[in-house]
Amino acid sequence: MTHRTMVRILVVFSALGLVSSSAFGSTRHKAKKVVARKAHSSLRISARTPAGGKKTRIQRALIAAGHSPASHLSRLRASRKRFIFNPWTEPTFADSTSGDRVDGEDLIVRRAAVQALGPYNGTVVAVDAQSGRILTLVNQGLAYKSGFQPCSTIKLVAALAGLNEGVIDRDTAVPVGRRTSMDLTEAIARSNNYYFATVGNRLGFDKVTQYAKKFGLGEKACYNVPEEQAGTLPLAPPEEGGVGMMTSFGSGINLTPLQLAALVTAMANGGTLYYLQHPRTQDEITNFAPRVKRQLDIAHWMPHVKPGMGGAVEYGTARRASYNQNEPIFGKTGTCSDIRSPGVHLGWFGSFNETGNKKLVVVVLLTGGRPINGPVASGVAGSVYRNLSEEGYFGQPKVAAIPVALLSN
Repeated sequence: MTHRTMVRILVVFSALGLVSSSAFGSTRHKAKKVVARKAHSSLRISARTPAGGKKTRIQRALIAAGHSPASHLSRLRASRKRFIFNPWTEPTFADSTSGDRVDGEDLIVRRAAVQALGPYNGTVVAVDAQSGRILTLVNQGLAYKSGFQPCSTIKLVAALAGLNEGVIDRDTAVPVGRRTSMDLTEAIARSNNYYFATVGNRLGFDKVTQYAKKFGLGEKACYNVPEEQAGTLPLAPPEEGGVGMMTSFGSGINLTPLQLAALVTAMANGGTLYYLQHPRTQDEITNFAPRVKRQLDIAHWMPHVKPGMGGAVEYGTARRASYNQNEPIFGKTGTCSDIRSPGVHLGWFGSFNETGNKKLVVVVLLTGGRPINGPVASGVAGSVYRNLSEEGYFGQPKVAAIPVALLSN
């Protein structure tokens, strides 16, 4: 038995209380933390026997000592909790389709979204940008909740408000460091917090709130969806950071994935803020008619904002969304911790595409532990677009490759 194998076995045995943790050195408290962390990972993996039935080395060692890895898994978790603070109150992975009603959904879009989301705990909202129809809503329970901190997706609101109020333009260079300035395109693409905190401070709390309400925040996004809860807007600037924290991190705001989908839909179609509708029956689909909530005067500002949203995908925070240069995606990521649930990370991505004859809006929200962030959410959205593209959904079916043998004849 190698030294490395012996160390791994001692790690597991120590966490189970079979050997003293003093065997790992004099810094006992620190050793217990390392032991518990490594043991949890090792035993969690070893409890699953690989295909073919061949047991791992740790499994064989535990069995030889008269212990079952699977039966000790709960004991190990309890042991780990004694030594390591575990703040996660929301799982990173889950069956996000559980409890969903799929009646009336576009099953092609739903399959693409479910495959893209995979095992993540999150929601995917796909909307027809020309009508406001929800084509699929994965993890409806999460999407209908009263909202989450929007993180950096709030920068879309700040950008449009700042442009309309004249506090910035596309080429305005805003200092973001001792020797560095940034324009709007770069600030959106890189999701620069200093830039948008400056925009917020120039606008002031009342103007930021005014535009947020105009763009649909703080109210329900859907028509005739009783399960939906509205997000909220603060009554005063955050105590820490003021209005600048609102426009850079979304502090004090609760945004729902449906509200973000409605806003991005309006950005994609040139300013029509629809009531989102989720038809459930064939009759509702046949008689579907768009319902306009209000018109937003943003069409002339979109050429100023879109380059930054495109840059986010091309070279910025949403690079994982990119899959084909000929099928552009425009989007904005968001990453932060959920202040209502300390330790829970949020990963946002609001986006739309311009490919073929269908303009689609895809919003992704992921919740969970440390692996979750906006770039991961953008990768999920990119997979939705790619899956649909390969299905020919956007009116550009994938051309099958012709065998070389046929070309040579």
